[in-house]
Amino acid sequence: MWKSLFLVVPCMMVSFSPMFADTQPKAEPGKQVAQTLTYQDADGKEQSISYWLYLPKDHKADGKKMPLMLFLHGAGERGDDLEKVAKHGPPKIVQTKKDFPFIVISPQCPKGVWWNTAENLGKLNKLVETIIDQQNVDTSRVYCTGLSMGGYGTWSLVAKYPGLFAAAVPICGGGDPDDAAALAKTPIWAFHGDADSVVPHKRSKEMVDAVNAAKGDVQLTSYPGVNHDSWTKTYNNAEVYKWLLSHTKKN
Repeated sequence: MWKSLFLVVPCMMVSFSPMFADTQPKAEPGKQVAQTLTYQDADGKEQSISYWLYLPKDHKADGKKMPLMLFLHGAGERGDDLEKVAKHGPPKIVQTKKDFPFIVISPQCPKGVWWNTAENLGKLNKLVETIIDQQNVDTSRVYCTGLSMGGYGTWSLVAKYPGLFAAAVPICGGGDPDDAAALAKTPIWAFHGDADSVVPHKRSKEMVDAVNAAKGDVQLTSYPGVNHDSWTKTYNNAEVYKWLLSHTKKN
């Protein structure tokens, strides 16, 4: 089903050289494999982040370049058990949709902290750059999406690195309206249940209003009567992925 909906366009690669952990499982097309990225930051401090890596079944190192999707989970999936990350969204979908047309990276946030801290935003940027370097990525089609805490992380990451993503889909999250000018550089489609009792619907609405005021390309889909789980319906909607892939960035 997914192949008939999507078109992937070749693009240039970006060079980047991180330091990896010694025992790194080999990524295999059509499968989702647990990975850990270990590197030294600018201050010489060792950093690490664990994540799932999914490669489409037709991915080849010397074949057509593939779009890349970064998925950010919610607060309930924090910790050191990577299986929790695969409970929702793209890392769940790729377990059965072997023809899912994106390279998908799904990192795990440590317990007790949030995606939108400066340190975690830096880790996410490093992870995206690493996968671009290591896999056959179409760098004009790099996307970010996340739910709840990951929705907040999506707004924050796109604002922090406005040239990194071709488009973004934050779900039931929120952000800082003062970031509107930076966010206006990236097409964004937000989703939120209007009966959300965990993250109020107004959190998405105020972000969309601010980015629209900054003349950005942003839209909000509200689900009438839906509480916090606005991600299941969103990630099951093939139009969301078609919309993402309709956006490319200039390199």
